[in-house]
Amino acid sequence: MQSIYTDLALEMAEQLQGDADGGIDGVEIDVEDNIDIKVTTVRIVNEAGATAMRKAIGNYITIESPEIKMNNVTVHEEIIGILTQKLAQLTKNEKNTTLVIGLGNRNVTPDALGPSVISKILVTRHIMDNLPRELEGGLRPLCALAPGVMGMTGIETAEVVRGLVDHVKPTLIIAIDALAARRISRINQTIQITDTGISPGAGIGNKRMALNEENLGVPVIAIGVPTVVDAATFVNDIMDLFLSEMSDKVPECLKDGADFFKMLKQLEEDDKYAIIRNTLAPHVGNLFVTPKEIGEVVAWLSNMIANSINMAMHEGIDRDDINRFMY
Repeated sequence: MQSIYTDLALEMAEQLQGDADGGIDGVEIDVEDNIDIKVTTVRIVNEAGATAMRKAIGNYITIESPEIKMNNVTVHEEIIGILTQKLAQLTKNEKNTTLVIGLGNRNVTPDALGPSVISKILVTRHIMDNLPRELEGGLRPLCALAPGVMGMTGIETAEVVRGLVDHVKPTLIIAIDALAARRISRINQTIQITDTGISPGAGIGNKRMALNEENLGVPVIAIGVPTVVDAATFVNDIMDLFLSEMSDKVPECLKDGADFFKMLKQLEEDDKYAIIRNTLAPHVGNLFVTPKEIGEVVAWLSNMIANSINMAMHEGIDRDDINRFMY
């Protein structure tokens, strides 16, 4: 039976915690809950945890805020500060060449996050030998590329990146991509950072060769934002809301169906999802849904992520410097 897919380790942990009485063997969870922003760190510490979570051993940091998808400059600046701090922790103050990869298709708005971030990265690898004395020590070698998708290039993304690694010799890779979530409430409201790498296209069922240390020989930090949800997951969430309403206060005209609503509510989530998916498939195929304001949100998100990468990698500059150098 096919389970609801998610790229978010937090959502996998939530599901497993809901199915189990206690904690998850091999998984540690820490929560920092602020007024507008919630930060959850999921650590998979052994093979038992990796098997249960179906994800690699490592750290998965999730930043959540409904203000991410709003034009709230104050909260966005807070998120940039948190993301910069978490990136610095995961990169362990790497001083050598860093390669930033923007995954996705720039011609498809929900998938354009990676290329959009790349356009705002302060690249320095080509000028390190000619830096003014005032900037020496504050910048590190940084290069960036948006390699496109296999449908545009005919080349596996991991093959492109592996070729770059062979020639550029980075000691760290940061990859940015759009993700898929299992809850509509997390679309455009969540940023995940992990030190385990990423599989391009996994969120929409086009899983490709993973960008990780095993395949590339270099540590890979992945930053992702869920920008889409598949139609079956969308309908499943709406049905959950509907059934919750119907089981608590059934309208008089539907009283005869009260037992039916309760029966549906008691179905296992995977069973309900499978029924919905099989019902929708002949009519809509492999359909994914994204909010109508996705263009604006991707622009805000790309600014937040690019500024965070720039400041985490270049310790000698701040947002004012970035705005002066980049715009």
